[in-house]
Amino acid sequence: MPTPSVCATHHTVCVAPMLDLTDRHCRHFHRLLTKRALLYTEMVTTGALLHGDVPRHLRHDEDEAPVALQLGGSDPAELAQCARLGEQWGYTEINLNCGCPSERVQRGAFGASLMQAPHRVAECVAAMCDAVSVPVTVKHRIGIDKIESYDFVRDFVGTVHEAGCHTFIVHARNAWLQGLCPAQNRSIPPLRPQWVYQLKREFPQLCIVLNGGVTTNEEVRMHLDPVDGVMLGRAAYRYPWLLHEWDGAFFGTQPRTLDRDAIERQMVEYMHRQARENGTPWPSIARHMLGLRHGLPAARRWRQVWGDASLRQEAPERVMEWARIGVLPVRQTALAKMPPAAQQL
Repeated sequence: MPTPSVCATHHTVCVAPMLDLTDRHCRHFHRLLTKRALLYTEMVTTGALLHGDVPRHLRHDEDEAPVALQLGGSDPAELAQCARLGEQWGYTEINLNCGCPSERVQRGAFGASLMQAPHRVAECVAAMCDAVSVPVTVKHRIGIDKIESYDFVRDFVGTVHEAGCHTFIVHARNAWLQGLCPAQNRSIPPLRPQWVYQLKREFPQLCIVLNGGVTTNEEVRMHLDPVDGVMLGRAAYRYPWLLHEWDGAFFGTQPRTLDRDAIERQMVEYMHRQARENGTPWPSIARHMLGLRHGLPAARRWRQVWGDASLRQEAPERVMEWARIGVLPVRQTALAKMPPAAQQL
């Protein structure tokens, strides 16, 4: 086996790009749990960067690094231009989305539909590689619709690799472009991790990262034997305490020592900073940490307090205090104003 690349080391365990979820606030929260894991932005389309507000899409804090920018597009020149922007804004890696099956993405002729045109993907990758010095990677599925052939994904990887891509993040399910919504595409097509293992055997010089269906750190350990890395998506978001083990368990470095209370306090400090600097309301940040106390006593009540929209005008440190004791003061006040008979109902 060849010596793993720096990119492969970053990818040992990473958090997937998730639309409407992995924004900069989510990444700040995840960085309090792991310093080493590679984090990803939400998918940013080339149109949004070329015709929209670049700082809004690409701004991030230095403490988020290593962080990769995922792009959605199918035009080589446009992707090259956006890759240059990503490098200029300090991203560790530029990733091309060839896995999203949503109808909106299909209408833009990118995402999973690009797997039907591997030579087009190769052109896009070559243009991006020529434009930047940071790694260009591809995230893709093992197949499209009901094409259930290992040869399909093997040939896709081989073609795109020849264009300069050395890291492939493989969601081990087909993407059904018709008949299933994105949520169903994450659960109904069967998982075939053995196909991802086979890719690593056939392309030992590449960094092959497995994605799809991984929900525990024990499963991460199991998959890391046959492949270079493992990417978690919804499990990492819903059960973020999983990330707390990663630095020590998978990177061989000092594990994070912050406990849940300390992380919550730091998030409150971050909420104040974002409100002061950018006018960001704290619920836009708090939504990302609602899984912090999953599995602990009174976790449901804690989550309800932080998620209560009626408290949005309160200072976040007060909400933190109420959440820790499981109290919703606004509702208690409303109850106190009711007639005694109504309070007993």
